[in-house]
Amino acid sequence: MTGRVKFSQMQTFWQDVKTSMAVLSRLPVHARFDRLPLAIWAFPVVGLVISTACVLLLMICDWIGLGIGLSVALAMTLGVMMTGAMHEDGIADTADGFWGGWTAARRLEIMRDSQIGTYGVLALVLVMLARFSALSATVNGFNYGAIIAAAILSRAAMPYVMLLLAPARADGLSVQTGRPDRKAVTLGAGVALALSWALVGFVSTVVAGCVCVVVIAGFMRLAKAKIGGQTGDVLGATQVICELAALAVFIAAV
Repeated sequence: MTGRVKFSQMQTFWQDVKTSMAVLSRLPVHARFDRLPLAIWAFPVVGLVISTACVLLLMICDWIGLGIGLSVALAMTLGVMMTGAMHEDGIADTADGFWGGWTAARRLEIMRDSQIGTYGVLALVLVMLARFSALSATVNGFNYGAIIAAAILSRAAMPYVMLLLAPARADGLSVQTGRPDRKAVTLGAGVALALSWALVGFVSTVVAGCVCVVVIAGFMRLAKAKIGGQTGDVLGATQVICELAALAVFIAAV
């Protein structure tokens, strides 16, 4: 009986990981989207998988002598390919919508438009430059764990926005999946903090976690004021901003 229970728990664990992977990446995995409110605890695990692959490529490229700049660029390219650039698309659409419209309805309309505007281009360029600089700094300091920890913590931030901020639209992924389970969100935060602690240490994890909390609170307030809630684009932007904030903390701590 105990063996069956353990097997069932392992099945649930892997199903949750695959479901989260299907939502946050373009990897071909089978998912049960009806379990997403419970599976959301595994978002940090997706960050672990994607960032570890990028770090391995980064280390190999640097080891064979491609140089830091090209190595970082190739690692960033792999990350974008694995995620389908969904987070980058989120930051661009959010910038366009938040500052390109005068009403909440118009901002949401702009965010849904597939065309990118001036604010989106500027936000995307600045974010990619910041990421390139931050990753280059971690490579210079041989602080590869910081890259993985930042990816993990930033994925744990997204469920909190989904939990605390209602969807801004009457349709979309946020509405279809429903509000995440509070226990699953808390478990995800615990997983993220534990993994980050193992990678960069207790103090850096606590400071980065606190900074991410401040970032989340400020960004949620902005989203509430601009569009009345959260969307998939807002969640993607949350990941990008929190990742950069965590990287900044880890770089400063070296």
